[in-house]
Amino acid sequence: MPTDCIPYKETNYFTDLILDYLAEKEDLKSFYNRFPNLENFNAQIEEKSSFSQKNRKILVKALKEQYSKIEISEVTQRNIESLEDEKTFTVVTGHQLNLFTGPLYFLYKIVSTINLTRKLKEKYPENNFVPVYWMATEDHDFEEINFFNLNGKKFQWANAPKGAENDAVGNLSTEGLEDVFKLFSAEIGGGKDADFLKELFKKSYLEHDNLAEATLYLANELFKEEGLVILDAQQKPLKELFIPYAENELFEQVSHKTTTATAERFNKLGYNVQVNPREINLFYLNNGLRERIIEREGEYFVHETEIKWSKEEVLKELKDFPERFSPNVMLRPLYQEVILPNLCYIGGGGEIAYWLELKDYFEAENVVFPVLLLRNSALIQSEKLDKKRAKLNISNKELFLKQHELINRKVRQISNIDIDFSQQKEHLLEQFQQMYNLAEQTDKSFIGAVKAQEVKQLKGLENLEKRLLKAQKRKLEDEVSRIAELQNELFPNKGLQERQTNFSEIYAEYGEELISVLLKELDPLQAEFKVLTFGKE
Repeated sequence: MPTDCIPYKETNYFTDLILDYLAEKEDLKSFYNRFPNLENFNAQIEEKSSFSQKNRKILVKALKEQYSKIEISEVTQRNIESLEDEKTFTVVTGHQLNLFTGPLYFLYKIVSTINLTRKLKEKYPENNFVPVYWMATEDHDFEEINFFNLNGKKFQWANAPKGAENDAVGNLSTEGLEDVFKLFSAEIGGGKDADFLKELFKKSYLEHDNLAEATLYLANELFKEEGLVILDAQQKPLKELFIPYAENELFEQVSHKTTTATAERFNKLGYNVQVNPREINLFYLNNGLRERIIEREGEYFVHETEIKWSKEEVLKELKDFPERFSPNVMLRPLYQEVILPNLCYIGGGGEIAYWLELKDYFEAENVVFPVLLLRNSALIQSEKLDKKRAKLNISNKELFLKQHELINRKVRQISNIDIDFSQQKEHLLEQFQQMYNLAEQTDKSFIGAVKAQEVKQLKGLENLEKRLLKAQKRKLEDEVSRIAELQNELFPNKGLQERQTNFSEIYAEYGEELISVLLKELDPLQAEFKVLTFGKE
C-alpha cells in the first residue's frame, strides 16, 4: 500500500490553535492535563484508577441492556464485561448520528480509537483498553445529520420525521428513509460490495425504529470484530450518576464561571473560542421536547414553554427523572468522564478546541481531565489517480494547495517562457533606491514623488506578469484542465475529501479492504496527514 505523509501545518487545513497544541507550545500547556504520547498514559492510568467500582457495574449493566437487541461479537462482549475490572480503561471518540455515517472521517475517528487501544495494550500489557464510540443521541440539529454525499450527489432525508425540530435526534423515527434507500440502491449499483452496502442500509434504517438503534446497528456491523463498544448514554441509570454535577450546574453555574475565565485567557493568546458557555448548560428533554433551561430570580424555566419550577421543584424533578436533563456541548465531556473509566478523548480540531476550554471546569468538579488526541486524517486516492498525479508532476503535498495556486505554480513550471518577473522587480527596486539616495542629497520633498512612481511601476510589472500568466493558461488549456480535474476528484467541493465523501463511495470499489487498510495504516500518535493509494491486487 503506497502511502505518503504530509505535516498538518503544510496542508493549510488546520487552525493555529491545533498546530500550536501539536507543537506543545508553552502558552497552551495550562489548558490540558497531559500531552498524548505513550509514556504520559502511565500517569493518566494511575490518576484514573480511582474510578468508582459502583460506576463500573452500572455502566456494564447499561451496556448489556443496550446491546440486548442486536448480535454482538465475542470480542465486544469481552470488552463490555472487562469494564467491571479495575484494570480496564476506555479510549473514546464521539460523533453525531449522521445518516449512513455522514462523511469519511467517521471511520477515521473510530479507527484512531481502536488503534490507540492496541498501542496502549502493547505498552501496558497488565491493563485492558476498550475502544468506545459515544453516540451523540441527545443532539437536536437534524439539518446537520440528515444527508450524505455519494458520487458528487447529495442523498437527503427530505421529509423530516415527527419531532425533528426539537427532539433529540436519537429518538427520531426512521420512517421515510425508504425513499433514500431506493435512490441509494440505484446509485451504488451491483456487485458483492454494493450489495453489502445496500443490505447494511436496509437493515440499519428500515428494520430499526429510531435513529439511535439504527446507528448502533450500523456502527456495530462495521466494527464489531474490532471489539468496538458503542454507547448511547441517554439512559436513566447513567444519568443518575450525573445528578450531583447537574445539581451544581443548576444552582452554582460552575461551568459558566470556570469556562468564562478560560475563554478570556484564550482570547488574550489570540485564539478563537470554539464554544461560548451559557449560564446553565443543560437542556430539558421530555416527550419530543429538548429545550434549554434558564434561571431567572430563583425560578427555573424551560425556554419557549410554560414549564417552570421553584428551586425545590427542579431539584425534585432532577432526582426523580435525571434522564430528562440533557448536557449540552459544554457539559457532555464531563458527563462522559463521570460514567466512563476513560483515559483519552479522540476528536477533530473543533472538538479538541472546545475540550481545551474545560480543564478548569473539570478541576472545579474534581473529575480527572482526559488526554486529548487529534484524530487521524487521510486522503484516499486510486492507483489510476496517483498515476495521473505523477504524470502531471504534482507532489502529494502540492495537492493541498488552493486550486489557483496549484495551477499558477504548474503553468510556470511547464511554460517554455519565464513568467516570473522577480528579477525585473529586484532591478527596479535597485534603480529606485538610487533615486531615493539622490532625493535625500538634493530635495527631500521629492521622496514622495519617487515613492509614488515606484509603486506605479511595480504594479505595472505585476499586471504584465498576470496577463502573461493568463495567456499561458489559455495556451496550456489542456494541462490546466487536467490539473483542475484531478484536484476536484480528490478535493470535492474544493474541500477535504474526509469532510465531503461518504465511506460507501470507496467501499463500493474496494470492499473490506477499506477498513483493514485504515486499521493498518493510520497511526493515532503520528501527527501527520496520510495519503493512501488504493489499487486492485
